[in-house]
Amino acid sequence: MSSPTAKLKRLFEGSGMEIFAKLDLLQLSGSTKERTANSLIESLVASGRLEPGGLIVESTSGNLGIALARQSVVRGIGFVAVVDENANRSALEIMRAYGARVELVPTPPDGNKLAARRQRVQQLLDEHPGAVTTNQYGSPANPDAHFSTTMPEFMEAVDGRLDMLFVATSTTGTLLGCQRYLRQHQLQTTLVAVDAVGSVLFGGEEGLRRFPGLGAGIVTELSLQADPDVVCRIEEIDMVRGCRRLAQREGILAGASTGAIVAAMERHMPGLGEGSRIGFLVHDSGVPYLHTVYDDDWVRNNLGCEPEPSAVDRVQGTSTR
Repeated sequence: MSSPTAKLKRLFEGSGMEIFAKLDLLQLSGSTKERTANSLIESLVASGRLEPGGLIVESTSGNLGIALARQSVVRGIGFVAVVDENANRSALEIMRAYGARVELVPTPPDGNKLAARRQRVQQLLDEHPGAVTTNQYGSPANPDAHFSTTMPEFMEAVDGRLDMLFVATSTTGTLLGCQRYLRQHQLQTTLVAVDAVGSVLFGGEEGLRRFPGLGAGIVTELSLQADPDVVCRIEEIDMVRGCRRLAQREGILAGASTGAIVAAMERHMPGLGEGSRIGFLVHDSGVPYLHTVYDDDWVRNNLGCEPEPSAVDRVQGTSTR
């Protein structure tokens, strides 16, 4: 389940910074959610709540659903993915290929897709006695996965020295696991939470979000425990441009959340000294985003902007906590 860490030389060439990327897009299911899914299921098995041949029901925007679907196959467990209309078409196809049942929840009148998904999860649990949910939004097994695996691997690869670490937010499980590791080991690394404009996390204002997997429409249970040093909110067009920059300069095809991180890193670079060491997670593969992030016509029609990679100059909403 470990993944390599690469030192990137072309992404911000000439910046004088050392840039390190943890390549969790190389996980078997294509994202860092492989770690999360394993930890969540292991926790349920250990507690006795999930028995052999049981059923898992979970609300997912895509990556966790893929990871849970794959993990369920190898464990002989049934899986129902509750998704909304923002879910990537490719992600749903992958879940179904693993044998998962996919439940598509229509957008409710108030527009809160996540709340509607969680309501449907509860309905399905009531309809299937013995079924369980992994509760990715509140289970301590979510951050535990990243405290115990992601961060030890990453810090060993960079000799324990990072000035800044950029992590995308959704459930905030990955962020919280990273936070706990840094603070337990008394590291001076500045932790930057990269969020989407339109996400309500960390006091954000709710708005339209087209890309799954970054931000949230509700304040998750785990986010109440998270206290990053900096919160940086990114517009969707900058996610697109960040993704394309990473692909065309480093040959790394990543998803929208990683594109947001690229935008956030560029925003913060002017304030860093030469030789600063910056780390970030490549949270997932860009393959499920080929029909959106990497499709010029989709970008023009949905975001109303030209998608060409350029200097990321529209990052908004940076705040220090």
